[in-house]
Amino acid sequence: MIKTIFWAIKLVVSLIINEPSRLYANNLEKKGMTEEHDAYVYNKVSKWAGYVIKSTGSKVNVYGLENLPEDGAMLFVSNHQSNFDIPLLLSAIPIPKGFIAKKELENVPFITKWMKHIKCLFMDRDDMKQSMQIIIEGIKQLKEGYSMVIFPEGTRSKGGPMGEFKAGSFKLATKAKVPVVPLTIDGTYRLFEGNGNRIAADTVNLYIHKPINTADLTKDEIAVLHDRVYDIVVSKLPKH
Repeated sequence: MIKTIFWAIKLVVSLIINEPSRLYANNLEKKGMTEEHDAYVYNKVSKWAGYVIKSTGSKVNVYGLENLPEDGAMLFVSNHQSNFDIPLLLSAIPIPKGFIAKKELENVPFITKWMKHIKCLFMDRDDMKQSMQIIIEGIKQLKEGYSMVIFPEGTRSKGGPMGEFKAGSFKLATKAKVPVVPLTIDGTYRLFEGNGNRIAADTVNLYIHKPINTADLTKDEIAVLHDRVYDIVVSKLPKH
């Protein structure tokens, strides 16, 4: 418990220390300096996210970086084990990206403002109309060249079996005609949720699979895309 308390204190302090940087990012945005803003924010956020993972004492192994497309926007599709998944992906994948995140995260002090800077969208899964609007906004961002991340299980597995992938999430890629990059996260739940909600050091593995080009998929292929990606992602998880 003491380790968890100290980790939480360090997290809060790091956010406070980075507040002047966020204000500077605000200034760049207000001046319409989009490229400068995006580069500055990506650098700050990825470094902070790496610190969040490193401060747990954990080791991260990343496999398949060579599978990342060289340019253009893409939709990363990942399983969801822990609240540590977002900082893991921010720090381990060297591409600026936003997230389709749950609505509750929009109320987290300090963190929410940074998430908005990296173009995260907050979805209320209990509100179908709002959820569809977020999907439409996500498609727009992908078409504008901003990569996105979705967790199509909709909730954290916390180390349990991976949940089914919701087919509607994949409209982000098929409507924007961008590649889907499947990701497998193995071990983030052991840093907190799987340890009685206490911080623990462990090994986390991240697998980046080969991209799937959605631009030329047939209607039948689109209909089973969520199952195809599910099979790819689950293939790197330990058997339950």
